Amino acid sequence: MSLLYLVRHGETSHNAQGRGLGRADLPLSPLGLRQAQLLAARFARVPIDAVLSSPLQRAFVIARTIAGHHALAVDVRPELTELDVGETEGLTYAEIRQRFPEFYRAWSGDDPADAAMPGGESLADLATRLAPLAAELLRGPDRVAVIVSHNFTLRVLVCQLLGIPVASFRNFRLDLASVTTVSIQHGRAAIQALNDLCHVEGPLNLVAPTRSVST
Repeated sequence: MSLLYLVRHGETSHNAQGRGLGRADLPLSPLGLRQAQLLAARFARVPIDAVLSSPLQRAFVIARTIAGHHALAVDVRPELTELDVGETEGLTYAEIRQRFPEFYRAWSGDDPADAAMPGGESLADLATRLAPLAAELLRGPDRVAVIVSHNFTLRVLVCQLLGIPVASFRNFRLDLASVTTVSIQHGRAAIQALNDLCHVEGPLNLVAPTRSVST
């Protein structure tokens, strides 16, 4: 059996301000850096075989910190990069509604999979990008892996692992610095824990919901 720990990165300034964040390579905020330390402490005594990460620094810093406790190198995977949010980068939801009303209507509909971000990707594009990795995780050798990535990327990856429509990403949330645990046995995935925040809520009461278009 494989065990996957899906880790969403910690806070950045855009997250704190409720602004869209996709490919912009922003650093973690001071709070985000503390979240990284708490995540690393959580995994310090957990046997881990591999650490995979998005190349964006807000994820990679956490992956490197976790991997350092286990003398592992980080396996940087470009496919784990966040959804390209195009021209909505840095905008609030109110600004997106005002500037891109047609996109916003499509994005707010029942199935937003094909609603491409203005000048960016759609969720369907992201799913295509992630498909080979999802297949690798489902069919690969048994191992324990930590995967550090982003809001939309991880939610779409969960949908793919479970074999459910991409539009189902709205049925669950993955907060900043959260850990979602997925087991895989005989090519089938099951959620063991979803959006676990005990490692940050307990020590510092850090978690406050943010509403950004991405992460």
